[in-house]
Amino acid sequence: MTEPLTQLTDEETLFGDTVQQFANDVIGPRVHDMDAAGKLDPEIIPPCFELGLMGIEIAEEHGGGGASFFLACLAVERLSSVDPSVGVFVDVQNTLFNNCLLRWGTESQIERYAPRMATDTVGAYALSEASSGSDAFALSSRAERDGDEYVLNGSKLWITNGAEAGVFVVFATIDPDAGYKGITAFLVEREFEGFSVGKKEDKLGIRASSTTELLLDGCRVPAENVLGELGKGYKVAIETLNEGRIGIGAQMVGCAQGALDAALGYSHEREAFGRAIFGFQGVQFELAQLATELEAARLTVYNAARLKDAGQTFLKEAAMAKLYSSQVAERVTSAAIEIYGGYGFTKDYPVEKFYRDAKIGKIYEGTSNMQLATIAKAMRG
Repeated sequence: MTEPLTQLTDEETLFGDTVQQFANDVIGPRVHDMDAAGKLDPEIIPPCFELGLMGIEIAEEHGGGGASFFLACLAVERLSSVDPSVGVFVDVQNTLFNNCLLRWGTESQIERYAPRMATDTVGAYALSEASSGSDAFALSSRAERDGDEYVLNGSKLWITNGAEAGVFVVFATIDPDAGYKGITAFLVEREFEGFSVGKKEDKLGIRASSTTELLLDGCRVPAENVLGELGKGYKVAIETLNEGRIGIGAQMVGCAQGALDAALGYSHEREAFGRAIFGFQGVQFELAQLATELEAARLTVYNAARLKDAGQTFLKEAAMAKLYSSQVAERVTSAAIEIYGGYGFTKDYPVEKFYRDAKIGKIYEGTSNMQLATIAKAMRG
């Protein structure tokens, strides 16, 4: 069994502290208004690029940080401790779009898109459709060859970063009769003819993170923008999502940490029966239990990320990380509201938002049942 490497290096500690300071100082004052508006403040996007958060694994020669997958997850965790909406904004850029481009892109594609993704362009990942969620490959979107282009028709749903993205990884099938073996990935730019962004969802949580519909109405994509091989889009999707689930685990850890920090602080301020409620053993024990579960979730996420960076198998560990961290986030954020009492149920305090944000962790990038199925399959051997 591979021993987990959970201790942060000096470089990782410095990076994490820098991201945390940015989250506290720049994002923190905007959280309430962004949640109420259901939209990211556009002023936070350029600093995310300037700080290097949008191209962490992209090579330095292309303007990126040339750093590890682990650092990308660490960034997502720290951002999410202040606002999970910003956490997933950065997460999709790094663990889905950039990871997909760097893993499957041709040299020409990487040279064309990587510098943009590292400096000024937001990316999105478009797999889901109305009839294909957990059954990810039941795609109805079609791609037909027309000379030097492919023409895409169909629609996509639940696309994170859809409102901000300039480039999308879009999955469509070139041969419906071939089943999953007809699925192909394409790099689609927002300005391409026949492409448009449709309805933006009004969500329970992570409200500032855009979740949109994409419309493909005779969308013309150069043949050179096929990402990976024709008919191998299923492989691109599966392997990218395995990595993305670790990023969602990091988001859930950050979400839970933000709620726990708030609850701990409030337990020293709120008084009952003449003293701060932290003085009651029942409150102490609850906070201790939550902190223990959160640390276990964090180490599960860190271990999966370390395995990925080490080039070792991490499929089961990624599923465990997402499954457990989302469970812990739901428990921690719920308990935090109770520690606040009636105030926790109001929007004047931060924990109700963390509670709403936590729920999505059990749903997107593979539901909890899908993670359990993956873990069980791995146990069968």
